[in-house]
Amino acid sequence: MSVYVKVLIPAKSVEAIDTIQYTAPTGVHAIIDKFTCTNYDTVARSIIVNLVTVGGTATNTNKIVSSRTLQPNETYTFPELVGSAIAPGGFISTLASQAAALNIRASGREITQ
Repeated sequence: MSVYVKVLIPAKSVEAIDTIQYTAPTGVHAIIDKFTCTNYDTVARSIIVNLVTVGGTATNTNKIVSSRTLQPNETYTFPELVGSAIAPGGFISTLASQAAALNIRASGREITQ
C-alpha cells in the first residue's frame, strides 16, 4: 500500500452548474484532509458539495454540504468534509450560487493497494 499526499482540487473558481471537481482514479481511494472555500465577491454567495459514489450522480442523497452561505471575504474550511473517503471512481462535485464568486481548494491523500 502506498499513500500520497496530494492537492485533490487545485485552487479554482466554482461554476454555477453542477461540476465534477475531483474523481478518484481507478485503484485509488482518496481521503479529504482539507477543503476550503473563499467568497471573493461583494455579496453573500453559497455553495453545495456532493460526495458521489462510482456510477452515481449528484443528488440530495449524497449532498454533504447543502447551500453553505459565505459572506463577502469569508473563508470556510468545511469540517464536515474532512476525513471523508472517496472510493475509486467516486467524485466530489460542487455547485455555486454564482459563477466566478467563490474559490475552492482541496487537499488530501490518495491510497493505492
